[in-house]
Amino acid sequence: MIGTTILIIFAAYFGILYLISVLISRGSSDNDAFFVANRKSPWYIVAIGMIGTSVSGVTFVSVPGMVGAFNMSYMQMVFGFFFGYLVVAYLLLPLYYKLNLTSIYTYLDQRFGNYSYKTGASFFILSRIIGSAAKLYLVALILQTLVFDHWHIPFWMTVSGIILFIWIYTRKSGIKTIVWTDTLQTLSFIIAAILIIWQVSSLLKLDLGEAISTISNSPHSKIFHFEWKSPLNFFKQFFSGIFIVIVMTGLDQDNMQKNLTCKNLKDARKNMLTYGFLFTPINFLFLSLGILLLVFASQQGITLPTVSDEILPYLVSNYLGLPCLIFFTIGIIGASFANADSALASLTTSFCVDILGMNQNNDKEANTTRKRVHIGMSIVFILVILFIHHIGQDNILNTIYKVASYTYGPLLGLFGLGLFTKVQIKDKFAPIVCILTPIICYLIEETLAASFNYKVGYEILMLNGLLTVIGLLIISERKTTPKLT
Repeated sequence: MIGTTILIIFAAYFGILYLISVLISRGSSDNDAFFVANRKSPWYIVAIGMIGTSVSGVTFVSVPGMVGAFNMSYMQMVFGFFFGYLVVAYLLLPLYYKLNLTSIYTYLDQRFGNYSYKTGASFFILSRIIGSAAKLYLVALILQTLVFDHWHIPFWMTVSGIILFIWIYTRKSGIKTIVWTDTLQTLSFIIAAILIIWQVSSLLKLDLGEAISTISNSPHSKIFHFEWKSPLNFFKQFFSGIFIVIVMTGLDQDNMQKNLTCKNLKDARKNMLTYGFLFTPINFLFLSLGILLLVFASQQGITLPTVSDEILPYLVSNYLGLPCLIFFTIGIIGASFANADSALASLTTSFCVDILGMNQNNDKEANTTRKRVHIGMSIVFILVILFIHHIGQDNILNTIYKVASYTYGPLLGLFGLGLFTKVQIKDKFAPIVCILTPIICYLIEETLAASFNYKVGYEILMLNGLLTVIGLLIISERKTTPKLT
C-alpha cells in the first residue's frame, strides 16, 4: 500500500514537471535558452527556485536527523551563510554581469590564462558531480527502501529511472525550464515540511504555542558552542558558513547560472538577497522538526535508527500516518529534483563552454554537441551515485560540506587572488598548485588529529584557499595585470 501510494505521487509529480517543460520549451530550445534562459527570468522566480537548489533532499532528511547528535548548532553556520550571500551579491555578481559571462570560470581565462581557466572549471565539475550525486543518492535510497525493494527492483534501476525522468524534462530548454520547475518544487517541499510539523504536533497534542515552547525548552535547542577543540565551535562554524556560501554559491556555476538568467544586475542582486534572507528561517524550520521528532519518539518509546539520515524516513513510514507519508514524499522528491536538475544543466553548460570551448551559439552542430554532453553527464551521475551507495555514508550533509571544503578551496584561492590583487601568475603551473593544496590540507588535518587531538571542521576550506593563494604567489611573475573589476 505504501509503495503504491508513493509511486502514484511520484508519477503525478513527474507529469506536472513534464507539462511545465513542454510549455516552456515551446518558445525556444536553443543553446541560449538552455544556458542562460535568454536572460529573461523574473528575479523573484529565480530566488524561490534557488532555495530548492541549495536545500535539496539532503536538508529535508539530514538536518532534522542531525539534531540528536549536534543539537541546533547547524544554525551557527546558517548565520554565516547570510553574510556570505552579501559578499556574492555585492562583489561577485557585479563582476559576472560586467563581463557578460555564460560560464563564470571564463573570468579565470581573462585574468590568468587558459590553464587556470580549465583548472577552475574542472574543480567545479568534480565537486558538483560528487555533491549533487550524494544529494540525489539519499532520495534514491529512500525510494528504494520504501518502494522498490518490495518489488525486487535493483538499486541501479531505481537510480537510472530517476535520472531519466530529470533528463526528460530538462533536455530541451535546460535552465529556462528549471527556473520555473524549481519554483514549484521549492514551494512543494516548504509546504510539505510545514504540514509534517503540523501533523507531528497534532500527534503530540500540541497547539502552536505549546509546540514552540516544547522546541525552545528542549535540551537539543542549544545553538551556540564555544569549545575551541570542537568542530562545533561557533567561530569555526560561522566563518566556515560565510566561505561555504562564497564558494558553493558565488563560485559555483550551478547557482550562478540561475542568477545570470535575470535581466540585469539589479534584479540578480534582489534575487540573491531575498534568497539569502529566506534560507535562515527555512533551516530553522527543519531543525525544529528534528526536535519534535525526538520528542515524539521519546513519548512513544520508539528506538530510533543509529544512522541519522534514516530517522525521518523511519518515523514517517512507520508511525506518523499516511498524511505525513504523502507530505514527506512530495517534499523529498521536490527538494531532490530541484537540486539535481539544475546541477545537470550547469554541468552540461560548464563542460560545453569551459572544456569544449563551445559558446551559446545556435547552430545545429553546437545544439547536437550540447545534447550529447547532457546525456553523458546523466550517465556520469548514475555511476557516481552507485559508487556512493557502494562505499556507504552516514550523514550525507556532512559529507557534502567536507568534500566541498577540499574541492572548492582551489577555486576560492584563484578567484581571491584575481579579485583582490594585480598579481599575474605563471599560468601553466596553476593546475599543479591547485592539485597539491587539497593534498597538503588533508595531511595537515590528519596530523592535527593525531598529534594534538584537534578535530578540523569545515574551516579546512579557508586553509585550503589560503594555501592555494600562497602557492599561486610562489609561481607569480614580476609583472602585474590590471584587475577585471
